[in-house]
Amino acid sequence: MHMNRLARTVAAMALAMALALVSGCGGSDSDTAAGADGTELEKVTYLTSFGNFGRDAYAWVAKDKGFFEEAGFDVEIKPGQGTGGVISAVVSGQAQFGPIDLTGGLLQMGSGQVKDFVAVAAIQQRTMAAIATTQGEGIASPKDLEGKRLADTPGSVVRNLFPTYARLSGMDAGKVTWVNGDAQTLMGTLASGSVDGIGQFVVGKPTIEAVTEKKAVLLPYSDVMPDLYGNALITSTKIAEQKPEMVKRFATALLKGLEYSLANSKEAAEILKRNVDAADPAAAAAELNLMAAYVAPDGSKSAVGTLDSGRVAKSIAILQDAGALPQGMTPEQIIDFDLVPKA
Repeated sequence: MHMNRLARTVAAMALAMALALVSGCGGSDSDTAAGADGTELEKVTYLTSFGNFGRDAYAWVAKDKGFFEEAGFDVEIKPGQGTGGVISAVVSGQAQFGPIDLTGGLLQMGSGQVKDFVAVAAIQQRTMAAIATTQGEGIASPKDLEGKRLADTPGSVVRNLFPTYARLSGMDAGKVTWVNGDAQTLMGTLASGSVDGIGQFVVGKPTIEAVTEKKAVLLPYSDVMPDLYGNALITSTKIAEQKPEMVKRFATALLKGLEYSLANSKEAAEILKRNVDAADPAAAAAELNLMAAYVAPDGSKSAVGTLDSGRVAKSIAILQDAGALPQGMTPEQIIDFDLVPKA
């Protein structure tokens, strides 16, 4: 009896895979699909934080390892274009979930540009925002950025937080020229020499070196703003209010993919490569290895994904002192603490 059930399950899975191959990227319009055991899966669209680099491989891992399916989801993963792009897609309902830089989210919310989204789990406990360049550009400290040309996506946290970074590091932001780029082409722009530096996360170092064939130089924002969180998973306020249990299930499955990826970076990079032709597995694994230090909470007693309201309040105060946020903002405006994993 047991063997029959196993054989049936294997046959069902083979059939499901064959159907998935035939239908390509989920051709059905319905909101459900069947899992291996016949239960209906809820269709969800997830945006990565920024393109399809190693730092975002954990979503593909959660899908590949069946963590999403076990939690009841059929997830379509699409490449995000940074904080601004992910927020607008989630608020408009084009995607249900995606990671944004928490500070970038605060800045956009504070400026009145966006509302109707909430953070429900931390991905990184410290900001990974940085300015990246290569050796030979004459940039070794923030002051060296004056008179230089930098590229990034318009809604990126690196760009939005730059005036605060400049102020706290004692340089003149007005002496820096920003030009627009997108997630896929930024590193090529740096390699071609058309800009002196790009907005980038610190984990981009191995990929920059692979693309430019030069040694990367990074100026991390955490050097002057150590309290800031990195990426956090967001959803719309509407979904958080109407489907809190669904949000918790999704976040748990995604964080499981995150922990697995950090423990098995080489395998995670191979999974990414299977799903994204352009991925560079060696650079992707190196990105994940660098990211590990940013994901683990200080003092390993805390669970991955936790957010501390005291620390968020401190971040808000830093940004308010720098004139980047209006007074009166609270952590509860951007984080749903009922849904955040418990420490």
